[in-house]
Amino acid sequence: MARGSDGMTRAASSDDLRYRRIMLKLSGEALMGEASYGIDPATIQNVAAEVDRVHALGIEIALVIGGGNIYRGVRAATEGVERATGDYMGMLATVINALALQNALEKRGVQTRVMSALEIREIAEPYIRRRAMRHLEKGRIVIFAAGTGNPYFSTDTAAALRAAEIGAEVILKATKVDGVYDSDPKLNADAVRFETLSYSDFIAKGLKVMDATAVTLCMENALPIKVFNLLVAGNIERVARGEAIGTLVH
Repeated sequence: MARGSDGMTRAASSDDLRYRRIMLKLSGEALMGEASYGIDPATIQNVAAEVDRVHALGIEIALVIGGGNIYRGVRAATEGVERATGDYMGMLATVINALALQNALEKRGVQTRVMSALEIREIAEPYIRRRAMRHLEKGRIVIFAAGTGNPYFSTDTAAALRAAEIGAEVILKATKVDGVYDSDPKLNADAVRFETLSYSDFIAKGLKVMDATAVTLCMENALPIKVFNLLVAGNIERVARGEAIGTLVH
């Protein structure tokens, strides 16, 4: 049985769900809404509502959020900040986003835990694999913050690593477009969307939706990636039910 945001208790049909444990990867930019920086309150409330809806189906949900809406280490490295220092600053930005989403979810009555790869015990639990899995088993949403805890690795790679560690069945890569294209659909009206891609084709084509390290890690662990549009209401649930939207990399 699962509890919805309306307080009602309902059961999800076992035949209705494609996945039981998912890793949802959100970019920091997805939290900006129409703003050019930071966290848009309406947007984060909408994201929390979408996640809550899927959680109410009985699906175990883990999340990784980027920090690009606040600070991006790679860009800072081109502006004079030492790369490792910039990456650590970016990790702290992900913690801010994780706490913001935790707050939005718990206002909806959803128990949520933030687990950080960097020790910040006053505001987040340290990442411990078995504890994370126990939280999921108890129906709590787990948000992994601070990436892998190491510079030079993206939050995409952190999502792939944590997904493999906790036994997630899929990575849901939420973006602002409806899948993976052969070129930027914002710049090329003739861009073609892929319905499916192999891991090796994704890497060989140099597609930028997810970095090669993350995709290689998924390939080595037979972990499928579903790329879809976060901005369409109900899309997270549609993916969880196995509907054919977005692009499947497998």
